[in-house]
Amino acid sequence: MPRFTAALRALALPFAALLAVSASPAPAQARAESKAPKEFVALNDVDPTILQEIRYYTPHNFTGHRVDGYREPLCILTRPAAEALHQAQRSLLKRGYTLKVYDCYRPQRAVNDFVEWAKDLDDQAMKAEFYPDVDKTRLFEDGYIAEKSGHSRGSTMDLTIVKLPAVPTRPYEPGEKLVPCYAPKDERFPDNSVDMGTGYDCFDTLSHTLDPRIQGAQRANRLLLKDTLEGLGFVNLAEEWWHYTYKPELFPDTYFDFPVSHKSLRGN
Repeated sequence: MPRFTAALRALALPFAALLAVSASPAPAQARAESKAPKEFVALNDVDPTILQEIRYYTPHNFTGHRVDGYREPLCILTRPAAEALHQAQRSLLKRGYTLKVYDCYRPQRAVNDFVEWAKDLDDQAMKAEFYPDVDKTRLFEDGYIAEKSGHSRGSTMDLTIVKLPAVPTRPYEPGEKLVPCYAPKDERFPDNSVDMGTGYDCFDTLSHTLDPRIQGAQRANRLLLKDTLEGLGFVNLAEEWWHYTYKPELFPDTYFDFPVSHKSLRGN
C-alpha cells in the first residue's frame, strides 16, 4: 500500500505542475498601436513646399521636452485640410511667401502630457519664454491648457508665414537663455517667420489675433495669414494668431491617439 501511495504521489507532482502552468496568466502581448484612418495624410505628400518645424518633436516648447506621441517631425492632417493648405500655399508663393507649420494633428497622449506638465507646478523651466506673465496655477482657468484639443481631430494646425527665400531657423539648445515671447523680434528666439508680434505658443493676450496693440507690419502679417486661410474655409481661433481649423471637419467629435509617424499612415 505505501508503494502504491508513493506512486500516486509521484504522478500527482507533475500533474500539479502542469495545472500551475496552465493556470498562470499568459505572457502580456505587445499592444498594437492604433493607425490613422484612411482620410489622414502626410502634408508633405500633398504639398512638399510647405515648411515644417514641428515644435513638439523638439524641446523648444512650453514643456521643455519632446512631447509624448511625436515619433517624427511630421505634419499629419485630414486630406481636405491638407489640400486646402496646398491652395493657400499656391496663393502665397505667388506673393513671395511660404507657409510653415508648427503643429498639425496632435495625439490625445500629447494632450495628456500637456495636462500632466501643467499640474507639476515645480516645472517652470520654460516660463521665461512662453508664459512670463502668467502664473502656472492659472493655465487651465485661463484656457491655455485643456484636457481635449481640436488638433486631435485632424483638421487643425498651427502655422505662420515665411518670406522667401527662407533662411533656416537654428536649433534650440536646451539650457540657453530664454527671452519673453513678446519681446521685439530681433531679441526673442530666432524664427524665420515674418514678425507676428509674438513668438509661437506665447501664453499672453498679445497673441490674440486682432489684439489692438499689434499694429503696423505685425498686424499686416497676421491679416495676410488670416485672409488667405479664411478665404479657403479655415477658421481662426481668436486667442491664437497661429491656430486654424479647416471646416467642415471630417471628424468633429473624434479625438484620435495614433502616434505622429509615417508608420501610423502605412496602408492608408
